[in-house]
Amino acid sequence: MTSTTSRPTAIGHPLAPLTAEELKAATEILARSGRVPDGSRFVSVSLQEPPKERVLAWDGTAPLDREAFVVVYDRPGRQLYETVVSLATRDVVRCKPVPGARPSYLLEEVFAVPEVVMADPRWQEAMRRRGVTDFSRAHVDPWPGAWLSETDPGERRVCRPLTWVRPPVENGHPYARPVEGLIAVVDLDEMEVIDVIDHGVVPLPELDGEYIPELMTEAGESNRPRFDRLRDDVQPLHISQPEGPSWTVEGHHVTWQKWSLRIGWTAREGLVLFDVRYDDRGELRRVLYRASIAEMVVPYGDPAPTHAHKLAFDEGEVGLGFLVTPLTLGCDCLGEIRYFDGLGVDQDGNPLVLPNAICMHEEDVGIAWKHFDYQRETTEVRRMRRLAISSIVNVANYEYGFFWYLYQDGSIEFEVKLTGVLSTGAYRPGEKPKHGTPVAPGLYGPNHQHFFCVRLDTDIDGESNTVVEVNSEAAPLGPDNPYGTGWVARETPLLTEEAAQRTVNPASARFWRIANPGRLNEMGAPVSYRLQPGANMSLLMDDSSPMRRRARFVTKHLWVTPYRPDERYAAGDYPWQNPGPDGLPRWTQADRGIGETDLVVWYVVGSHHVPRVEEWPVMPVAKVGFHLMPDGFFDGNAAVDLPRPGHNTHGNGHDHSHGSADSESSHGH
Repeated sequence: MTSTTSRPTAIGHPLAPLTAEELKAATEILARSGRVPDGSRFVSVSLQEPPKERVLAWDGTAPLDREAFVVVYDRPGRQLYETVVSLATRDVVRCKPVPGARPSYLLEEVFAVPEVVMADPRWQEAMRRRGVTDFSRAHVDPWPGAWLSETDPGERRVCRPLTWVRPPVENGHPYARPVEGLIAVVDLDEMEVIDVIDHGVVPLPELDGEYIPELMTEAGESNRPRFDRLRDDVQPLHISQPEGPSWTVEGHHVTWQKWSLRIGWTAREGLVLFDVRYDDRGELRRVLYRASIAEMVVPYGDPAPTHAHKLAFDEGEVGLGFLVTPLTLGCDCLGEIRYFDGLGVDQDGNPLVLPNAICMHEEDVGIAWKHFDYQRETTEVRRMRRLAISSIVNVANYEYGFFWYLYQDGSIEFEVKLTGVLSTGAYRPGEKPKHGTPVAPGLYGPNHQHFFCVRLDTDIDGESNTVVEVNSEAAPLGPDNPYGTGWVARETPLLTEEAAQRTVNPASARFWRIANPGRLNEMGAPVSYRLQPGANMSLLMDDSSPMRRRARFVTKHLWVTPYRPDERYAAGDYPWQNPGPDGLPRWTQADRGIGETDLVVWYVVGSHHVPRVEEWPVMPVAKVGFHLMPDGFFDGNAAVDLPRPGHNTHGNGHDHSHGSADSESSHGH
């Protein structure tokens, strides 16, 4: 297994992420401009993407002006500013305050909050009531502040940290002993604890929940080992491509067999795909202009005081890019790997390199198609390969892997892999949790849900697209259907934003086509891609809940809007303590037309989590997602030209060098 890391040093395409040099220049230009108060903290810096029409018309002969979108926060004045900095003219093009907006977490706050909480005498006294005197064993997670009412927490920007107690061993599992009922409220601007609320002592669970090999096989007074040894019958699995992978990489531009795309990155969204196209018999046909995660939210279904405020907008309140974990060869990805770094800035404006933030590799996923001619006893079978582009983020207890798959048949899949550790609660002996599942004596996993909104700026053979809903229904019994076996697929164009607010419906096998009426296939129908839902569910909250109001974008699975470059985040630009509804619910009140126009499709996929005992002490991966499948886009099976298995193809765009113009890295476990 080998790996290479792509760290481009030269700017080419106008959608290439900002380099470290550009990030540093942007923060220095803004700091010297005097346009924002001295001492303002940098929240994020990312590429100010050029207008879509200019990017699509760009011929590569002259660079487009590079600009940076910079968000800064004046903490003493409690004021957020949005700015645009020209890297060409070295001027501040735009600077405006955003009244009432609160920024996402700053890195310095994430690490300062636990220290402030553990130094508070009220918190220390609450810990003593639970028999804990070694405060260094405390594990404090700085949960965002939510928004519970008009008066709580007023004008302050707050978080509500929760506490666990680590066992007295190095790297012991912190989430095995939750301090139930204890909540601190921290003013992030003043960095002080403004309240400590203790709802009563619940005994700390007694058993450890170790999953690290060196710890889980050792039996101690408080550890119940599940296994006395690790498996010794797992033989090595080697994945090799002696002639190299089937891709070519130039900077952030990737070509893989018939696919062409650009890999992007922002501190807020993390992995972004740009300008996704498919080579159909020499024509590079457009499919997606931009694909990204537009927000994710995790509402907890436990009204207990410790858990009732848990409604984390992990993208808008923290930033998926900043939460990324470095990917390692042989653990997160197998085979021939190409890594891409992520880049951001700290609160002082210094560039941060996020190494191996994105992994790209090829996977064999089984049969692509097969047929056995039983009369002539001949078989034709082809294997399917996909290009996997992934990034994994850590959000305290949880890990989320975001995977985009490009298939040889022209289809695209988005998948979220959920793993990590339950955000646990404790219960009293003799009681049973009402809103969760006991996973160990005195310990339970609260019920909760995860919702991910994916923003798809679709360009199916161009920008004039229409979404059509397709429902299947049984045909009535009659002369044309004498045995009642017939059914039809009913098509309904969705022509306004209100009409396009839809939910999945397994009873009618509902799906949606994103079509271009201006281009017909050889059957005379508009070319299209099908959005095929996977497993999904609905938000379980009372209609009057303040949490539902904030997360209203997840009450529908499908939204469609006309393309607007400033409408990018499903819950609005700044969800921190935003009472909502913002983002999609607010924009679509205009009920704009969406027929035969440049449109954006937003799809919300959810994971419903009633915890299982088998998800303790660490959770096996759960998966949710959806497919984008060509539906009349091609004139037949696009994978019919795959070679027979074992057939050695050459001249297929292999990148034999495995290297990049700058440096290589290799990691293994």
